[in-house]
Amino acid sequence: MRTYPCVLTIAGSDCSGGAGIQADIKTISALGAYAASAITAITVQNTCGVTGIHPVPPSYVKGQIEAVMDDICPQALKIGMINDTKIVEVIAEMLQKYQPQFVVFDPVMVSTSGCKLMEDEAIEAITTRLIPLATLITPNLSEAEILAGQKIRTVEEMQRQAKEMLKLGCRGVLIKGGHLEGGRMCDVLQTVGEEAPHLFAAPKVDSRNTHGTGCTLSSAIATYLALGETITDAVEKAKQYVYKGIEAGKDVCIGHGHGPLNHFYSPVPMHIFDKNG
Repeated sequence: MRTYPCVLTIAGSDCSGGAGIQADIKTISALGAYAASAITAITVQNTCGVTGIHPVPPSYVKGQIEAVMDDICPQALKIGMINDTKIVEVIAEMLQKYQPQFVVFDPVMVSTSGCKLMEDEAIEAITTRLIPLATLITPNLSEAEILAGQKIRTVEEMQRQAKEMLKLGCRGVLIKGGHLEGGRMCDVLQTVGEEAPHLFAAPKVDSRNTHGTGCTLSSAIATYLALGETITDAVEKAKQYVYKGIEAGKDVCIGHGHGPLNHFYSPVPMHIFDKNG
């Protein structure tokens, strides 16, 4: 039987199209996989910022996930914005019930424009309930500082904290260093069973169009995992995809604030798997 590789994204909706579920679906599709979605919240936002968040009732989040998992059986899940503790509990319950092969969790706490997206109670819940069930977590520096409970200012501190965060129970930690000072970015990947971390360095792209880059990266990693890549290779390929997307969209104006990257700079035809192969 022939089928498409599938990724389920569980995240909030961005009505402006640059981040959240919308960015995830674009990314998964651009990389040649089939995108399914479960919406956790409806946000009122645009390129200038977030002005409202309305959580979806937990029973409807649960229903969306069950509908997809019972029918389509995606190879990978990407989890994004969750700002409600009860929704965290529902998602954790679903992960334990279905035990998907790959779970990439982007603990979205602060938007690109600096708006807080997660309640304090939900932060504690994701730490104890969701992170232990994740294949990989992908916090940026601000989010990593919240999880670590201390400031992170250097690559060396990123390496130490990535190793410490493995104690939360996940199989891998990718701390994104895009907010480090200087002209180069460095992300740190630490996985269970490896003593030395993987460092991914790249020059910063001079662009205001960075809305949704974290969502895009995590959904790209989930897609590459669904396509059969290792965690390290999935991260490397996803970072290349995001970098080229920012490059391709840096001179394009959408909105008056932080615009999106170009998700479709080089779209890939849908992959087709042979389940019997």
